[in-house]
Amino acid sequence: MSTVQDIQFKEPAARAAEALRAVSSDELQDMQGEKMVLNMGPSHPSTHGVLRIILEMDGEIITKAIPDVGYLHRGDEKIAENMTYTQFIPYTDRLDYLAPLHNNVVYALAVEKLMGIDQQLPPRCQYIRVICCELSRISAHLLGLGAFAMDVGALTVFLHTFTEREKIYNLIEALTGARFTTSYTRIGGLSRDLPPGWVAQCRKFLDEVVVNFDESEKLLTRNRIFVDRTRDVGVLSKEDAIDFGVTGPNLRGSGVDYDLRKAHPYLVYKDLEFDVPIGSVGDCYDRYLVRMEEMRQSVRILRQCLDKLPGGADNQSGEPVNISDGKTVLPPKNKVMTSMEELIHQFMLVTQGVNAPAGEIYFGGENPKGELGFYINSKGGGTPHRLKIRAPSFVNLGVLPHLLPGHMMSDVVSILGSIDFVMGECDR
Repeated sequence: MSTVQDIQFKEPAARAAEALRAVSSDELQDMQGEKMVLNMGPSHPSTHGVLRIILEMDGEIITKAIPDVGYLHRGDEKIAENMTYTQFIPYTDRLDYLAPLHNNVVYALAVEKLMGIDQQLPPRCQYIRVICCELSRISAHLLGLGAFAMDVGALTVFLHTFTEREKIYNLIEALTGARFTTSYTRIGGLSRDLPPGWVAQCRKFLDEVVVNFDESEKLLTRNRIFVDRTRDVGVLSKEDAIDFGVTGPNLRGSGVDYDLRKAHPYLVYKDLEFDVPIGSVGDCYDRYLVRMEEMRQSVRILRQCLDKLPGGADNQSGEPVNISDGKTVLPPKNKVMTSMEELIHQFMLVTQGVNAPAGEIYFGGENPKGELGFYINSKGGGTPHRLKIRAPSFVNLGVLPHLLPGHMMSDVVSILGSIDFVMGECDR
């Protein structure tokens, strides 16, 4: 494993924030002259959301690029300070809204680390959480690659990837009751166990989706147009990727062997066998190849989880999915109706939230876009004093002022598609 795992991302994240600061009038004044200034976005199809990039052009060549973010800002971090830890779970769905299950899991792990119960999670709960994370990874990459391919002219791939993504939504709906905004994870466990027949449906999906991977690769990997639009375009060196705090597939595409599931294992990742794909050049083509292989590795992880799932598919042995602490997890409804102690616990949990100790923690998980981190500062009680979200899309976009100059206008579409960002977590 690379020594990059020892790098602290505090300074690079600050550098990214500096790159994505509000555009000042002085900067726009500097752009005036014989060169052309163009606004790309905030309502441009290839920006995948409300991202505005101010481009200074010398003919067809970009000489300067200033990303302008904040159009979608909702104040999630401030909202968290005015509600209980459990009440904030639905808000994590709206960060990377292509992988809401993964956001739920990472946030719950952060709160559980603060409370000191992260090592008490039942094995079945941990395996189901990993299943949720890897399904989210496949879903997010399918959409990212489909949209990327469509942006550079390959519409058929988009139809292929969305067909498989619909199957994932069917699995998620059966599991959580919702297709998009899941809110499935709870502090100390899960809202419910796997429904009957779900494991068999998931196995069927895994057998089908690998066929889709092969089809998508046949359409793209050796496609002359796709290769010309992506190879040696948007090259991000290993050193620059580290300097800017880039994480996830974009970092690994630059040749850095860093994956939080391997570097700092959480849940049951240390018991699972999978490889971390890395690139060699760091261009758009490498980032595409890394994501394709990551999806295959996620299928490999999911199959291991389904085989090792404690209690089996139908949980006939009654393996728990929540910790056995009535002051952290809502008690069973039948006991609430018949026991005064459980009734009091439910009332306290719903009205005041879990009683977290004073202190501060940071937890980061390997989200499909990169390292999704939650910093929580607590003064005790059921509400965080401060909550900070390290959004991988925000940090990854900070590399654009460095990456875009020197490229042609048409290359911006390829570079943005290969970075694969979501403005929901960028602006928060």
